[in-house]
Amino acid sequence: MVWPAFDQKQISTRARAAIAEARKNADGLAICDISLLEFATLASKGRIRLDVTLESFLEEVESGFVVLPIRGRAYARAMGFPASYAKDPADRRIGATALVGGLSLLSADRAIRRARTVQRIW
Repeated sequence: MVWPAFDQKQISTRARAAIAEARKNADGLAICDISLLEFATLASKGRIRLDVTLESFLEEVESGFVVLPIRGRAYARAMGFPASYAKDPADRRIGATALVGGLSLLSADRAIRRARTVQRIW
C-alpha cells in the first residue's frame, strides 16, 4: 500500500497493471484493517510524509479501498503458515486475510514469495 500511494516507480509493471485493471473493472482494491495501523506507524516514525493530518489520510485510504476485517478463520490460517512465511504478525494477518478471501496479495516481500502460501502479484 505504501508504494502505490507514495512511490509508484517501486511497483512492478505487472502490479501496476493489476491495480489499474481492478479499478477499471470496479472490482475495487482491498486492504486488511491492520494496514491502517501500519500506515499510522510509518507516519509517526517519519518514514512516510503526509500533506494532511494522519486522520485525514487514513479516512482517504478508507474511502478508496475496501477495508477487510480480520476473521477467526484467517487467524487460524495464519497459524498454519510455514515458518518461512514472513515473521511479522501483521504480514501474516494480511496474507491470511487474502487467502481466506480468495484474493491475490500485492507484495514484494521475498519471504512471502518463497513460501508460496498466498497467491501473490508482483
